[in-house]
Amino acid sequence: MIDLASPLPFPDDAFDDVIASLVLHYLEDWGPTLAEVRRVLKLGGRLLVSVDHPFVFTLMSAMAGEKPGYFGTRNRIEEWTMGGQSAQMSFWDPLHEMTEAFTAAGFRISVISEPPFVPEARELFPEELREIEPTRTRFLSFLFFVLEAN
Repeated sequence: MIDLASPLPFPDDAFDDVIASLVLHYLEDWGPTLAEVRRVLKLGGRLLVSVDHPFVFTLMSAMAGEKPGYFGTRNRIEEWTMGGQSAQMSFWDPLHEMTEAFTAAGFRISVISEPPFVPEARELFPEELREIEPTRTRFLSFLFFVLEAN
């Protein structure tokens, strides 16, 4: 596993595309990681990013009767248990922090997408998706970005 705070073991301008799937939102400061990814991307190369949708937790807080605060930079901690092991997961958002970090690192945002869920998800997660109209397939869960290296 590569330490996200360390230089990547690749030369400058080595890649056409880099994928960062559901990883950046765990970092408090995206700057050093994005700068290092930008270094290894060719000019015009793409960084394809997926992150937890930052608004979903604000919405869930409001639904639980808590006073949400979307625009402030915050750290959200969740406890996850997998394979009998528990760990605290730390998430950082909101959206403006993400987009500002992308542009500061030398990327141009070419796509932001709230992807649809697959139709089979209704069968797998009937309770979670029962409130969503049958004709609507988009929901707040993840955001996808396509970023181009300037």
